[in-house]
Amino acid sequence: MITDPNIDSEASIERDPEFESRVSDILGLLGEDPQREGLLRTHYRVAKAYRFLTRGYEMEIDDVINEAVFHENYNEMVIVKDIDFYSLCEHHLLPFFGRCHIAYIPNGKIVGLSKLPRLVEMFSRRLQVQERMTQQIADALQNVLQPLGVAVVCEGKHMCMMMRGVQKQNAIATTSEMVGAFESNSKTREEFLRLINTGF
Repeated sequence: MITDPNIDSEASIERDPEFESRVSDILGLLGEDPQREGLLRTHYRVAKAYRFLTRGYEMEIDDVINEAVFHENYNEMVIVKDIDFYSLCEHHLLPFFGRCHIAYIPNGKIVGLSKLPRLVEMFSRRLQVQERMTQQIADALQNVLQPLGVAVVCEGKHMCMMMRGVQKQNAIATTSEMVGAFESNSKTREEFLRLINTGF
C-alpha cells in the first residue's frame, strides 16, 4: 500500500508475496527458470514495479489537490503544458507515454499549479486507454474548480503499436477533451491550441 500519493519513489511500496508468486509463474510459463541467477529477484522487482506503475489506484482527488484551491479574481487562461506522463495500455499491459497539456479559465477559484501534473500522474498511473485518461483529467479539474472552461490535450506513443501489431515507430496518438468555453468558443479553443504548439 502506498501511504502518500505525493511520494515519487518505490521505497514506500510494501512487498506483495502473492503478486511475486504470480510473476514467478509467468516466468515459468514463458519457458524460463525463475531460479536461475539472473532471475532470482525478478519476481520481486516486477511486482514492485507494477505496483509503482499503477499507484494511481491508491490516489484520491482530494489528497492530490490537498486543499490547494484558492479564491482569486483572475479570469484569463491558465495553461500548464508539456507534462510528461507514463501509463500502461489496459489491452496489452505495455507502456504508452507522452505529454499532456492542460488549460482552464478560472471562475473565482484557482488551483496550485503543481496540482495539474499531480492529476495527470493520478490518472496515468493506472491501466488506461488514452481517450479515457484525457477525459478523466478534464472531468476532475472541472469538478474541483467549476471553471468557465477546461481543455486537455494528450499526445502519446504506444508501445503496443511500436513493438507489436502494426509496428509503426513514429505514430503519435492525440486525444482532446474540451469543456465549457473551450468547447463553445472557437477563438478560445484556437488560442489554447496555438499556445501549446502541439507536436513532438
